[in-house]
Amino acid sequence: MVSKAEIMDQSSIDRAIVRISHEIIEKNKGVSEIAIIGIQRRGVPLARRIAKKVHEIEGVYVPVGILDITFYRDDLSMLAEHPVINGTQIDFSVNDKKIILVDDVLFTGRTVRAAIDAIMDIGRPKGIQLAILIDRGHRELPIRADYIGKNVPTSKNEIIHVKLQEIDNENVVIISEMEKSIAH
Repeated sequence: MVSKAEIMDQSSIDRAIVRISHEIIEKNKGVSEIAIIGIQRRGVPLARRIAKKVHEIEGVYVPVGILDITFYRDDLSMLAEHPVINGTQIDFSVNDKKIILVDDVLFTGRTVRAAIDAIMDIGRPKGIQLAILIDRGHRELPIRADYIGKNVPTSKNEIIHVKLQEIDNENVVIISEMEKSIAH
């Protein structure tokens, strides 16, 4: 990878979380019917951060779940022979809840489709909304985010790296370009 550029630092990530949290509260006229589910891996700490901020604003604890979509992916056969399973942990009923699905980057939409399939196998929510830190475009499915931290138009040969303190020991979003393979 070459030409790394920082597109979000810790304070801009924090501001995006605050804004997304306020937008969730506003759109849902409070938080009495919502639950937040983070998609493994980096969607999980983002979901927890949003829930913490919602609690600071509203004084209400919103349930937070963890969703592993590994077996719902449409490219499962292309993954490693033994894919890493991080586990799903949803300790509440999704039935009749407004689920806020959280992930770090929205690209083709396939991860979100897999997550929706997984949630629907668990129960029947009142609705599913999508909160994303980075929307980079290039959708292959008709999926859009309800809450976006930052829109970052990219080319297909660019990569977005979201690094979060809970996993990577830093809070930053970097864009880099894939190295072009040399033709023989």
